[in-house]
Amino acid sequence: MAQMDIVLFIVAGLLFFVGIVGCILPGLPGTPLCWGGLLCASFTSVCTVSWAVLIACAVITAIVEIVNNIVPAIFARRAGGSKEAAWGSIIGTFIGLFGLGIGMLLGEFLGAFIGEMIHDEKNVRHALAVAFWSFLGFITGVGLRLLTAFAFIIILFKGIGKL
Repeated sequence: MAQMDIVLFIVAGLLFFVGIVGCILPGLPGTPLCWGGLLCASFTSVCTVSWAVLIACAVITAIVEIVNNIVPAIFARRAGGSKEAAWGSIIGTFIGLFGLGIGMLLGEFLGAFIGEMIHDEKNVRHALAVAFWSFLGFITGVGLRLLTAFAFIIILFKGIGKL
């Protein structure tokens, strides 16, 4: 294997690593970074991933990113959430980053709940429903992005010839 192949695989590995983290953390384009890792690896002499597969994966990446941004809003809308709940969930997720893992999950849920309570302080039951649906939308988006990222990893491993 040539030195350039090694460099490309290291860059691809870093892109995949940061991409998987980005599938979970808001603000990082996880799925596009993983696709970039797949693209980078495709330029090595041992990877046989075709351009057709790369283009299909690029289209899937675009669809996943669009869906990831729409799903939480659809879920919150389903529960009748307000703009304050949407903003609360976004702010709560970013604040939750400091608590990592569980902090992000709690931050998103609590942010939507507090936002909805600001909108209508009398309806706690409704605010809980909005927070639940917003949380479910967040988890659905993360899951979709992770599934796509791991599918790209599988495609990469199937496309690698003998090392």
